[in-house]
Formats: sequence, structure tokens, C-alpha cells
Amino acid sequence: MSTIFLESKDNPKIKHLRGLIEQNAYRKKQGQTVLEGTHLCLAWLEENRKINSIFTTEKSLTHPEICDVLDLYQGSVFIISESLYKDLSTLGTTLPCLAIIDLPSSSKSLDYKTDTLILENIQDPGNVGTLLRSAAAAGIQQIVCTKGSASLWSPRVLRAGMGAHFSLYTYENIQLEDILENFQIPVYATDSHQSSSLYDKNLTQQCVWILGNEGQGVSEFALKHAEAVTIPQPGGQESLNVAVAGSICFFEMVRQRQ
Repeated sequence: MSTIFLESKDNPKIKHLRGLIEQNAYRKKQGQTVLEGTHLCLAWLEENRKINSIFTTEKSLTHPEICDVLDLYQGSVFIISESLYKDLSTLGTTLPCLAIIDLPSSSKSLDYKTDTLILENIQDPGNVGTLLRSAAAAGIQQIVCTKGSASLWSPRVLRAGMGAHFSLYTYENIQLEDILENFQIPVYATDSHQSSSLYDKNLTQQCVWILGNEGQGVSEFALKHAEAVTIPQPGGQESLNVAVAGSICFFEMVRQRQ
């Protein structure tokens, strides 16, 4: 391991790092993204995956959590100032640790007979990451994201996912019309205006969940090709946060299967 001090915000490596953090188009062009925080970096390395470079501060270099990461890492460590790190960070209060990785490429084709989560135009990175985390915990390993959804491998979605990405098969920029009719298992879409209760469904077999946009919900196309379910809300709220609703659905499925 070698340490290299970078002082200028105009250094090409800093500009590259900033571009990956801030711009989805740049991430796609470069085929890379950024992990922020020691938890994500450790989870990635423990999957025997490669980190290209790590950025931290001189003060943090001897912190036990940073040392745990560096014990599994063989490349260069770039040391930047505390102020520059705060300018780059999307977290603000985390132990300084930014890592550049290559975007994973999935050669596995969609499986139309296995548990699947479809995110249709869900735009909030926190919601997307939370849903991936809940899906992974519930045993759903196949995630499909339609065009218009938050980028699965953006730093903010990765942060909210807390490492869930690393055990999932993910597919992005998919047109719902291209895949939905191919599924050979029940397809459910959450819709607060439908009267069919989640708790009346038999979820013991493999199934597909479609969760829709935070404001508009799932599309008409999705509703026409799925069985709409609602979560009873005796308290009278109009709807639930999409990540909360999805998590309730996934773990009702888990409950029934156990």
C-alpha cells in the first residue's frame, strides 16, 4: 500500500472522484462509482471484489475502521484535507473513506420464475436503497429498475442499501412493457386505492412485486398486468412511504413462507 497526498481540488484524480459522486452520466461513461464509508468498503472487499483507489484524510488514516479496510486493500491511498473531504462527501459526518470501484456487469439473464422486485420510476435514492436492503433481507435477489428510477449504483443509493447491492442481481433502464408479460409467477402491484388486502393473498409461492413512483404510484400498464394489493391502514392515512409499504409486503411473504 502506498499513500499519496493530494492538495488541490483541481487535481485530475479529485475531478474524477467528484464526477463519479455527482454525475450519473459520468458514472456510466467511466463504468465506475463510489462507495462512501468503511462499512460499504469492508462489505465490498469481503466479497472478494476489487477497490481501485481509496481517499481519506491524514487524521483518519490510523483509525481502527480505516485500518480494517486497508488490511484487505492493496492499492494506493490518496490523502486529502478535511475541508476537501467535506466538500466531496454526501454524508458529511462519516469517517472519511471514499473508494472508487468498477460498476459490476451482470451477464445473468432475467429469471421469469423467481422472486423479483420491480421499481417503477422510484426517484428518491433513500427509498431505492432501503427497498434493496429490505428485499435482500427477505430473500429477494432479483431487482429490476425501470427508466426514470434513481440509479441503483449511485453513491446515495449505495449508502442507503448498506451493502445489500452486493448480494443482488440488478437490472436497470428496463421497459416494463418488455418484461412483465413474460413472468410465469403471480405479479402484485401495491395500490392504496384497491380493496384487495395484502393479508388475503397467498404469498407462499415465488412472486413479483411492483412498487411505483412516490407521487403517482404504479402505472396503468402495471395495474393491468398485475394483481393490485393494498395494505390496511386503520389509522386512515392516504398512503404509506413506498419503502415502508414494500418492506411490509416482503415480510408478509416471509411470514407466510415460514
